[in-house]
Order: sequence, then structure tokens, then C-alpha cells
Amino acid sequence: MTVLQEGKGKLIGWHDPDENRRFVLENKSRQLKDKRMSATEAVSRFVADGDFLAMGGFGHIRVSMSIIYEMIRQNKRHLKMAGKTAVHDADILVAGGVVDEIEVAYSFGHELRGLSHASRRAAQAGRLKVVAETSNAGYQWRFLAGMMGLPFIPSRNLLGTDTLEHSSAKVIEDPFSGKPICLIPAAYPDVVAIHVPRCDMYGNCQIDGSLVEDFELARCARKLIITTEKIIEEEEIRNRPDATVIPFFLVDAVVEVPGGAHPCLMPYQYYFDEEHIGQWLSLSKTDEGVAQYFDQFVYSTVDFSEYLELVGGAAMLEKLAKIERYELPVELPWVKARPKGGE
Repeated sequence: MTVLQEGKGKLIGWHDPDENRRFVLENKSRQLKDKRMSATEAVSRFVADGDFLAMGGFGHIRVSMSIIYEMIRQNKRHLKMAGKTAVHDADILVAGGVVDEIEVAYSFGHELRGLSHASRRAAQAGRLKVVAETSNAGYQWRFLAGMMGLPFIPSRNLLGTDTLEHSSAKVIEDPFSGKPICLIPAAYPDVVAIHVPRCDMYGNCQIDGSLVEDFELARCARKLIITTEKIIEEEEIRNRPDATVIPFFLVDAVVEVPGGAHPCLMPYQYYFDEEHIGQWLSLSKTDEGVAQYFDQFVYSTVDFSEYLELVGGAAMLEKLAKIERYELPVELPWVKARPKGGE
């Protein structure tokens, strides 16, 4: 095999496929057992300092915020993060001191709301290292290769781009055509957290709407924490087997957290809490503001239910549910009102 080009990015999250197979065999039970526990227990048992972490969902959608806040509360440190579509989750984790290395595909922004003040400041100050780059497709294929138990996956993605130079991929001569082909390394995250609408106590999960990368991500994770809006009976799962996209034998922990994606969006259930996201964006402009946010919303609360009560409780969630159902208009505090008269 002739290597034509190598990216200079740091390879993170890679394991020999046979070693990973042994890990799964020795650590993943196929027993149908009750996996319910609190977020506190799940993070304590399954998140270790230095782990390679990937979060489910996309950007500000279906993010397991209860696990993110719990990692900060438990002072987890030196995690490396898959910045696949990491927006609010990465910003909070970096600001909270949990993550200090990241491979980026889509990070450091809050989409139309503006840039990620805290994580960008951490990168500029050297508290966060951007160790490699890839594309969104590149990360999905890293997870796909891990799901398939492969060391890499061949692709034309990244060829001829500056991103390739900063990635951990390699370009070889295709033995069939003699042309360049890019080898994107597999990713086997040490721990993954995915928020779902519903699952049973064993971890059989159903997801409404786009799966994004969660199908592949659940299957390449070495440890998988599921947070869910609701735990349902196994019989309901069996009545719709086609809807079960994550089977129980992949799952290590099941945490029931109604409202567990707040302030992010949970499709068909509640909208973004733009007021709260705006509060974070305002406070995170300074390190003092970041400390104020965590003191108020994380360290002063025992768990996510206390946090939800602090930010408005059931009334707030019902308002966001009505917005998601188009029963109330969307209020965007970060959008300036247009002057009258077209000025």
C-alpha cells in the first residue's frame, strides 16, 4: 500500500477493531436487565477522566443536557470530544472545564444566534486544543467504520481540501484504479450520551424524526448512556419493532429525564428556550459570566429536575411545547426588531 498523503491532525478515538470487539464482548451484557439509574450514577459509573466523548443529536437539537450538566457537577476532566455537530453541548462542556481537546467538523458557533464565546476564548487562550479537523460526512463515516468493526473507511471525501491536511486521514493509491483514495479512520467513542423521546427500562429506544448520526454512533460506542423523556413498557416497544432504532444490548444506562434536552429542542415535544440560550450567550462573553452561569444553574442544583424548576418548571416547558406545536409564535430575543417604515 502506497501512502500518498497524511493529515497532520491527532488521531483520537481509534481502537484496533479486534481489541474493541473484545471490549464489547467482556463489557456489554446481552441480558435483558433493568438499566434504570440516575444521571448522577450514570456519569459516575460510565464517564472517566480522559475519555473520548461523543454526544448524540445535532447542534441544538435532542442534546442530552442532563448528562452534560452532571459531568460539570462531578468535575470530570480532560475529556476529548468529537466535534461532529457540536454547538451548545461543546460550548458548555469546554466552558465547564470538562473538555480540553476536540476534533472539529462543526463547532464554535450557535448557528443564527452567533459565535460560541466561551469555547472560542478557551481555544485562543490554550485551555482547549483543536487537535484535528474533518467534515460532517467525515465524522459520520468515522462512526460508520466503527459500527462495522473496521479500522477505516475509504472515501473521496476530503480529497483536494485543506481540511484533509489537518485531519487524521491518509490518502493511498487505490489498488484497483491506481487513483488516490482517502482512508478515514474509524471512531470508537469511550462514552456516548444520546437523548431519545422514549425507551423501555432495558434500553430499547425509539427516535422521532431524523436520526442524524445516532444509528451509527450507538453502535460504535464502547459505553452508551441513554437519557429519555419517558420510559415506556416493553409491550409498547414490541408493538412497534420498526421504530426501535437502538436495541437494548448496546445500552449501558437508562436515565429518565423529562425535559432533558432543555434549553435545546426536542422534536415534536418542545422548542428551543431562546431566552435561556440568549442568557448563556450573554454571560459567556466573560469568564466571570461563565462562573455566574454555572453557580446559578449547575452547582446550586442537585439534579436536572431542580435545574428545570429554577428556569421555569412545568409552565416554561408547556410554553415551549405550544411553540413546537405552532400554537404560539416563536420569540427570538437575539433578533433585533426591524424599524418601522422600512428604515
